Amino acid sequence: MKTLVLNAGYEPMSVVSFKRAVVLVLTGKASVLQSDRQQPIRSESIAIDRPSVIILGRYVKPPRGRRVMLSRRGVLRRDGFLCAYCGGHATTIDHVLPRSRGGENSWTNLVACCRTCNSVKGDKTPREMGWTLRFTPAPPRAGRFWLSELEEPVDEWRPFLTSFGWGADRPRKTASAAERSAAA
Repeated sequence: MKTLVLNAGYEPMSVVSFKRAVVLVLTGKASVLQSDRQQPIRSESIAIDRPSVIILGRYVKPPRGRRVMLSRRGVLRRDGFLCAYCGGHATTIDHVLPRSRGGENSWTNLVACCRTCNSVKGDKTPREMGWTLRFTPAPPRAGRFWLSELEEPVDEWRPFLTSFGWGADRPRKTASAAERSAAA
């Protein structure tokens, strides 16, 4: 079982094993905000609930200024595994400006895309297809991007994540790829 670690300002910092969380709590470096009473941790001299969410006692300056390396998985994660054109489940990536027309591999030119939209679009631009992007592609914020464990957070963590934009579902577009190609 994993434990969510929050900074002293309630900002998500990391996800650690419950063993590491127990050590942080017992040494006084963190306090338990939420615990799992169903699975207590027992020793010879102490019994405590297994921590699910802990908060650090002191503020730790989060790492800033790091650049996130471009990767297929990174583009899918940045876009929430949602197609940039129809909002469906994305399994591939697409060049907004196709490589055959000088498009480069960059955070601003790559988007997550479903197979249907990717094959219908081919080597055309979204403007030529009459499509619009659901968002403007940009490099991800490094601070949030390092926590890959939060792609599918535990339900117990959601109240602590939504105020920072984590775990909030992105709005989905209702038009499917088939509807768009029929309209074009």
